[in-house]
Amino acid sequence: LKPLHDNVILKKEKVEKETTTQAELFPSYATVVAIGPDSKTDIHVNDKVVYKEYSGTKVNLEEEEYIIIEDEDILAVLD
Repeated sequence: LKPLHDNVILKKEKVEKETTTQAELFPSYATVVAIGPDSKTDIHVNDKVVYKEYSGTKVNLEEEEYIIIEDEDILAVLD
């Protein structure tokens, strides 16, 4: 899966039930998998990000959930 233009591909994090995780605290939380060639944001592959909740297109590949989103819909990078 390779993003075009300024799109970014995010992998939705799975929520652990035993402890409070970042995925539970931030429902719109994912890991950056790939960045399109026209993206001008300061994000990198493997960054953990928070994105606008109702943006992007969901894609399921090999039992993993991915989201294709415009880079401007990424709100923050988590440390």
